[in-house]
Amino acid sequence: MSGRRERLVVIGGDAAGLSAAAQARRLRPAAELEVVVLEQGPDASYSACGIPYWIGDLVPDRDALIARSPAQFATQDIEVRTGTRVADIDLDAGTVGTDAGGRLGYDHLVVATGGRPLRPPVPGLDAEGVFGVHRLADGADIRAALAAGARRAVVLGGGYIGLEMAEVLLHRGLSVTVVLADPLPMAQLDPDMGERVCKAMGDLGIDVQNDQPVREIEVDAGGVARAVRTDAGSYPADLVVLGLGMGPEVELARAAGLQLGTTGAIDVDRTQRSRSHPEVLAAGDCSQTFSRLTGEPVHIALGTHANKQGRVAGSVIGGRAARFAGVLGTAVTRVGDLEIGLTGLNSADAARAGYDVRAETIEATTRAGYFPGADPITVKVLSERGSGLLIGAQVVGGPGSGKRVDVLATAIWAGLTAEELAGSDLSYAPPFSPTYDPVLVAARVVSRTEQG
Repeated sequence: MSGRRERLVVIGGDAAGLSAAAQARRLRPAAELEVVVLEQGPDASYSACGIPYWIGDLVPDRDALIARSPAQFATQDIEVRTGTRVADIDLDAGTVGTDAGGRLGYDHLVVATGGRPLRPPVPGLDAEGVFGVHRLADGADIRAALAAGARRAVVLGGGYIGLEMAEVLLHRGLSVTVVLADPLPMAQLDPDMGERVCKAMGDLGIDVQNDQPVREIEVDAGGVARAVRTDAGSYPADLVVLGLGMGPEVELARAAGLQLGTTGAIDVDRTQRSRSHPEVLAAGDCSQTFSRLTGEPVHIALGTHANKQGRVAGSVIGGRAARFAGVLGTAVTRVGDLEIGLTGLNSADAARAGYDVRAETIEATTRAGYFPGADPITVKVLSERGSGLLIGAQVVGGPGSGKRVDVLATAIWAGLTAEELAGSDLSYAPPFSPTYDPVLVAARVVSRTEQG
């Protein structure tokens, strides 16, 4: 190590970027490494996943979503510059330029520019009254629309954000229509499980319009969104919410010449180094990752992945060997009292990956059937025919259902078979589970079927 103090520049001040900065600082003191984080927005280190619940008044205070302030990072000798947009990266010179006109040199660079809400080429999608749910400012804008008297909402998309926004807007007293291009909400689920989600949405009073790609956002004379038009009809709206998923934000990386992968995100190796420019690291929603099951490139925008990828990048910069271990895409959400968990491959993806898939579905209760509050739960387990290797799972049910998917995710991560999971030692007490937890029942059914 030379005596010269090096500088780490991180572009992006949220999950991946600040995880990288914090880990690098843990491993290298300020006397050796200066850490500067450049964030284009006014806030850093906030929970985008909490924005729907702030909109819904389930989280009362915007600032509760901010994990740490720039002043708190400064106590760790991490300089976080908010309101600082990076305009370009000069890889040859090892500098970044900002909108303010200055240039900042770096010895190490982490690109953590995150994701952006997907916006298909639909007329009117940029109109006033159409909102993403990505930054705290988006949440403030939607709350302002509600305060101004919005009564009818149309949510585009039935993924995590779509479901969560439909629920909280209903909670706020709006009439809510969800417009889907897909046959069912939660396209990551198998259709039989997606149907359960769709029914629960309808039971809540959400109007679900399936198989209807959006053709136009209709606007009034002032250019404000007033309806969503599909081939089947027009759905009036005082506000329109985008829940169509997230794509990687890579314009800066593309302009700099960093190689993009097949998913459109920055192509990185398992140490989070750019494959085309190994001196640059990328992490989070802007970077491509890979399926732990198939090894194939994937882009899955989840904060859990972003934090871990950032930690890997920070470890590498700090001099500690680290490799990202891949993803299963484990996620959990809810609509009303219905909890939804998923992990690994669904049936269609498993078949495309070449697996001979066996699927088994069981119905049970979240607690002992005689105990108050026992709610229905459906568990679907996917395995490889012949080996019994677990490759995917989906859970849909009442309160207490969703997080059960973590047991299944752990089993898949560890490479267990259905038989091995069926024999595992899970806890039991009537307020929490039947004697045989639904996860074990599902694994046992798969194992018994596999054994013939």
